[in-house]
Amino acid sequence: MKIIEHNMLGKIECVRSMRAHSIRLVVRPDGTLRLTYPLFSSSSKAIVFAESKASWIERTRRRISQRAALLPTISSAEVEQLRRAARTYIPTTIAHLATKHGFTYTSLRISKAQTRWGSCSGHNGISISLFVMLLPEHLREFILLHELCHTRHHNHSAAFHSLLNSLVGGNERLLIAELKHHHIPRIRE
Repeated sequence: MKIIEHNMLGKIECVRSMRAHSIRLVVRPDGTLRLTYPLFSSSSKAIVFAESKASWIERTRRRISQRAALLPTISSAEVEQLRRAARTYIPTTIAHLATKHGFTYTSLRISKAQTRWGSCSGHNGISISLFVMLLPEHLREFILLHELCHTRHHNHSAAFHSLLNSLVGGNERLLIAELKHHHIPRIRE
C-alpha cells in the first residue's frame, strides 16, 4: 500500500491486491480515495483510471458531505462512555453467543469505526464498532451474530444468509431493514 497526494484528486490510498480482478475506486466518508488494483496492473494505470472518474468522485464527495451534515453527532466524552460500556458488554455477549451456537473466533477488537458496525477477518478476528452500544440490544446481538457467521462463511453467500437467518428466528430481513434506520454518528470535536 502506498499513499499519494494527487494534485487534482487529493489523498489516494493505492492498494495492490492479489484478490483484485479489476481496478476498484472507493470514496471514503472523509473524502479520501482508496484505489485497489490487481497485481498485473500498475499504480500509474490505476491513477489514470481514477482521473477518468473525477466528475463521479466530485459528485460522490458532495453527496457524502450532504449526508454527513444530516447525521447525528456525539461528543468525545460520550464516545468514552460508549467505549467503557462496549468493553463490558461486547466481550461477554459475543462469548456467550459463540458458545451457545458453536462458533469460534481468534480475537476480538472494539474499535471506533464509523463506516461499519463490525467486520470479520479471514483469520476469524472480529472487530466491532463501539457505536453498536447506541443500538437496541436485539440489533447489537444481530450484529454480533452476523460477524460470528462470517467465521464459517467469509462472504455473503446464500449459505451465510441461511445460517444467520436460522439464528435470528427467520427475521434476518426484518432486522436488516430495522438496522438501516440507525446511523453511526459523527464525532464532534
